[in-house]
Amino acid sequence: MKQKIIIIGPAHPLRGGLASFDERLARQFQNQGYDATIYTFSLQYPGFLFPGTTQYSAEPKPTDINIKVCINSVNPFNWLMVGNELRKLKPAIIVIRYWLPFMGPCLGTILRCVKANGITKLVCIADNVIPHEKRLGDKQFTQYCFKPIDAFVTMSEKVLQDLKTFTHKPSQQIIHPLYDNFGEALSKDVAREHLGIPVKENIILFFGFIRKYKGLDLLLQAMRILKDHTLNNTFSGCKLLIAGEYYEDKEQYDDLINDLDIADQLILRTDFISDSEVRYYLSAADFVIQPYRNATQSGVTPLAYHFEKPMLVTNVGGLPSLVPDGKVGLVAEPNPESIAAKIEQLYTIGEEHFLPNIQTEKLKYSWKVLADTIVRLSGIQ
Repeated sequence: MKQKIIIIGPAHPLRGGLASFDERLARQFQNQGYDATIYTFSLQYPGFLFPGTTQYSAEPKPTDINIKVCINSVNPFNWLMVGNELRKLKPAIIVIRYWLPFMGPCLGTILRCVKANGITKLVCIADNVIPHEKRLGDKQFTQYCFKPIDAFVTMSEKVLQDLKTFTHKPSQQIIHPLYDNFGEALSKDVAREHLGIPVKENIILFFGFIRKYKGLDLLLQAMRILKDHTLNNTFSGCKLLIAGEYYEDKEQYDDLINDLDIADQLILRTDFISDSEVRYYLSAADFVIQPYRNATQSGVTPLAYHFEKPMLVTNVGGLPSLVPDGKVGLVAEPNPESIAAKIEQLYTIGEEHFLPNIQTEKLKYSWKVLADTIVRLSGIQ
């Protein structure tokens, strides 16, 4: 009989990077001979806490993985029901995604119920331990969730160090696996024609939800610098494709764009990008720009690796360790002047310089490494 592994975290019908990650991990466990199921949320966030337009995907439900939609993040009676169901099911391992202290009470209660069976091992993938936007109760909620967990996996050194301020249970850092579930790369011409954007211009890409810590405002200010350099004939010019939904006040960005007079330098696609469209945006870009103010890791980095796009990242958190400077991209300081200078340098060096190193580096980004790490930390073998 196959050993059962349960993943607790976002999955279809929820949308976004965490859902895509959990579904891809379930497939990996299946490929390695396990019976994998995802327990996801019937209610992930109350509407007033969700900054986007919708929490739900318009994509069809995956047919190759088992997803049970059953967890209500704000209903304690539901937590006990789900926890007791999992306790009786006695899976070998439960993998818990932890990314936000708000989920601590829900997940911590479910895990305490499961722990009572004396069989199931609990392994947490900690995306963030100390959140980007801090709120009252963060520390207590995180402590409550972490107490019953047996072991942890992180995907950046920063999160690993943050984790050690909460627990000294077994833990290991791995590299965030490639997002290889969005299809293969396309030619720039095909991708740009599909998106209806200029085929022959230089285009850089900012991809993902728009939140303050991601530094889009810094990049917009850098675009003003680049526009001035283009007008002075010291730079050939580029357009910035912004692909992602606003998760905060849109007006502050509209005002900044108007103040900087850079609307003609931008291509705005600020609705949610569905999974089936992701490859077009990544394939259309010359370079992927991550101008973060602070970061632990970024799901955009493994996306860029999969589509073999050179990157610019800022010198914050775990980003520089994932993007070796001068090999697979460039590292800038988190200010407009440095970001602008490094974008110019990317075009001076050229895409082809980075490609061999990207192709070598991406081999480290394996889903099997993650799955094997989880199983090893659980001690079930």
